[in-house]
Amino acid sequence: MGKINVGRLILGGIVAGIAIDLVDYFVDGVWLGPRWTDGMALLGKTGFSSVQLIWFNVLGLLTGIAAIWVYAAIRPRFGAGVKTAFYAGLVVWILSTLFPNFGFMYAAKLFSNHLTLYTTLGGLVEVLFGTIAGASVYREV
Repeated sequence: MGKINVGRLILGGIVAGIAIDLVDYFVDGVWLGPRWTDGMALLGKTGFSSVQLIWFNVLGLLTGIAAIWVYAAIRPRFGAGVKTAFYAGLVVWILSTLFPNFGFMYAAKLFSNHLTLYTTLGGLVEVLFGTIAGASVYREV
């Protein structure tokens, strides 16, 4: 088994994170923006602040780095390529999006079921796309 190439891990993670953030902008900012506004209003909030949006982007970058780390970790066992990136992205999506959204949005009933479903499925597209993009940059040592 090869060693993880940390430089390529960071580079691939940044690529993945930027891709995640870009897709997230279109999913949650453009497509689901009105639903988020309505959901936040029901909670007595005016919406997301600029600082919160910056934090969401930072979380997108960290998610990208985590996804490429998982990709690099499973790559020796599954081989390089899109299929392995898909598996890595799926694992990261389950842990970073599916479980939290189910717990905080669905089970706690903080937001509508439609918003929960749409943002969770949008997150799947974001993380898979980002992981595949970032994995295309990653190379072993």
